[in-house]
Amino acid sequence: MTPRHAYVHVPFCRHRCGYCDFALVAGRDDLIDRYFTALAIELGRLGAGAAEVPRLRLDTLYLGGGTPSHLEAAGIDRLFTLLGRSMEPGPGAEITCEANPLDVTAGLVKAFEAGGVTRVSLGGQSLDANTLRVLDRDHGPDDVRRAVDLLLHAGFTVSLDLMTAAPGQSVAEVEADLAAAVDLGVHHVSVYCLTWEKGTAFESSRRRGAMKPVEEGVERVMFETAIDRLEAAGYEHYEVSNFAKPGGRCRHNEAYWACRPWEAFGPGAARFDGRTRTTNHRSTTTWMAKVIAGDDHAGDVDTMTDEEAARERIVVGLRRREGITRETFREASGFDLDALVGPSIHRWVAAGHATDDGSRVWLTRAGLLVSDALWAEVLA
Repeated sequence: MTPRHAYVHVPFCRHRCGYCDFALVAGRDDLIDRYFTALAIELGRLGAGAAEVPRLRLDTLYLGGGTPSHLEAAGIDRLFTLLGRSMEPGPGAEITCEANPLDVTAGLVKAFEAGGVTRVSLGGQSLDANTLRVLDRDHGPDDVRRAVDLLLHAGFTVSLDLMTAAPGQSVAEVEADLAAAVDLGVHHVSVYCLTWEKGTAFESSRRRGAMKPVEEGVERVMFETAIDRLEAAGYEHYEVSNFAKPGGRCRHNEAYWACRPWEAFGPGAARFDGRTRTTNHRSTTTWMAKVIAGDDHAGDVDTMTDEEAARERIVVGLRRREGITRETFREASGFDLDALVGPSIHRWVAAGHATDDGSRVWLTRAGLLVSDALWAEVLA
């Protein structure tokens, strides 16, 4: 199946936050020209521009990072010019670009419009000055408000990222962040719990005792608070971490969760053909060097059997609130859901973690709260 979705990783940031373990470089704008050279070469894999090879027709395109908006208006123009040689968004395509609040200017908005961007994912994380300081962010609450106002006025669908369980953060502060997001009028909110990733500055501080994680019980209350407050404000809780007003869902992420094939370009980017996930080398400089030299630039290749692919489909399917329909699952995977995980489903239902109406299985709120612990028995 020809992919109808593509992800492009832009690895540049002004500043690396202390919790971040993404494939990016901070303060290395000197590498931007070399990045574009390597990206152009990697895009050549599509063959577009060769005789009788059309551009890749897309339903969704996602520019992630890093911080794509760090390229500023001129860089965004350059990026879309390059991508346009190999890709062609179809009618009604969703084109998403991630942005940092400090980067959002009238000039950047115009560049987004010229490139056909329809959706902006804004890395706000909080609208509380102290929480932003603790999270090592380089913007303030007013920067988030200003950016949202500019983007909404320009007609973009706006998604706002919020983070919970920051060190010292209270449930009341999370509630205030949620209320502020609702008041801003964004179409979509993604709520992520802070994770202490190996190799990050935060994890090092935690080991030294300089930072302390929020207690697990408080994390749970924060998550349930997010569900309650956002649903009450008219946002649909459609995936574990994601909430959307009607029409505001992220169609690109839904393609991932439906296990559709997608293309991907840039350092650390992973493409998927339905069975094999090929992830580019995470190091920006290594990826560039290998691509430009014509060497294999894959950092990891994971090929699944048919059954392994079916089991992964169960996991990503159950992250969505609508869950899994048995008939649809059978048609997509070739496997019977109950033959693979029937006993697990019975245990989840008995424990109050899932609901099974005979045709569809979905996790309850209690199940969502412990969902990470359920996947081991699915993937075993």
